[in-house]
Amino acid sequence: SALQYINNPSGGGSSMALTEPRRPAPVPDAESMSAASQAERGVLEEEFKWLLKEEVHAVLKQLQDILKEASRRFAMPMVGLEGLQKQENFILGSSTMDQVKGVLTLQGEALTQADINLKMSKSNQVLHFTFREDKQWKMQQIQDARNHVNQAVQLLNSRDESYRFKTGAEVNKLMDAVMLQLTRARNRLTTPATMTLPELASSGLMKMFTPPLPGDVLVNFYINLSKLCLTVYQLHVLQPNTNKNFKPSGSSVLHNPGAMFELNNLKFEVSHVHKVECVVPWLNDTLVFFTISLQLCQQLKDKISVFSSYWNYRPY
Repeated sequence: SALQYINNPSGGGSSMALTEPRRPAPVPDAESMSAASQAERGVLEEEFKWLLKEEVHAVLKQLQDILKEASRRFAMPMVGLEGLQKQENFILGSSTMDQVKGVLTLQGEALTQADINLKMSKSNQVLHFTFREDKQWKMQQIQDARNHVNQAVQLLNSRDESYRFKTGAEVNKLMDAVMLQLTRARNRLTTPATMTLPELASSGLMKMFTPPLPGDVLVNFYINLSKLCLTVYQLHVLQPNTNKNFKPSGSSVLHNPGAMFELNNLKFEVSHVHKVECVVPWLNDTLVFFTISLQLCQQLKDKISVFSSYWNYRPY
């Protein structure tokens, strides 16, 4: 037989070897399929319970630790045995020009001193001005970012280790709220406020200096990412009989030469713009902390969405 030939191919005969036809795999009945899906579902539900009970709290603890570090970078000056929090001095300068030079003193969110030398473009005269002793300039961007970090920390603290999350939607709601505060904090440091030139000219910053700033100079301080920036505008008055087509400029972070504005019935044009900046290392740290925290929040949301895709017919 064919089976004998396969077992003993050296045996006589020239008949071709034949194999028995394969039997088709048994089709599982509905009951066994249901049992398998039930078993799989049981495993998934156990994994999801573990995620809600253990992993969520592990991630929350990580987030708390990271944001405590971020919050510490924003720490307000504290009076203690060593007096006020250490002030940090930052040297302003540019490799391409020496029109503006200076030193800024930052203490938490406050600029406590600015010592600035400005070489006037027309006369080459060097002006020197500093903050008045009784004045500090609050960096609103830093204060706002700190407040958003503290709100994120409060949200996390509201769910301590004893808290039991019941659904993935509940975790997502918390992550969304934390991510909103962290995104707002980051945006305050990465997106300086826009201002019109009349707003800048009327700002309290113009009254901070001794000797007072001349009428043809405007200054602005702002944060851009991890940099503390100073912009100085030199102006000239447009004569009433000027042939120039007067067109007031809008709101901007940085105005260009040629920008025009009107203030107290006088029309001005920006003749020169000088921007200098310095890196504030602890601001860079906070931006890194924001990025890591946002990634942790998103990763936790992604894990929950994996389970939700299995149970898309009911709230997970």
